[in-house]
Amino acid sequence: MAKRTRGGGTRSRSAAGKATLLLHEKVVLPDESIMEIVLWQLPEPAPERRHGLKYRLHYGRRGVCLVRYDNETGKGDHRHVGWREMAYEFKSVEQLRRDFEEDVKATGGKDEKDA
Repeated sequence: MAKRTRGGGTRSRSAAGKATLLLHEKVVLPDESIMEIVLWQLPEPAPERRHGLKYRLHYGRRGVCLVRYDNETGKGDHRHVGWREMAYEFKSVEQLRRDFEEDVKATGGKDEKDA
């Protein structure tokens, strides 16, 4: 059985000008793989984050990152599949999650619905 933790969803801010946590989900599967999704709303869009979101979607097993989508400062939207890093065109949160889950399945994992 998968172990799930959820957090976020509140719109309160700890201080003016800080990002707001919208979603934090973490699923630990019986095969020791981990799927984690973290999504923040920025106080305002930035040149490399025009959509106004900061995100990290991670799938890994036994300390090895197999799939990761993120938009760290200086890199913008991109994804990692295995050891390859590629640009990613952000369209919506829903599409981001679908694309992530497709890459997870392609690496032999399960999507969040199957966990």
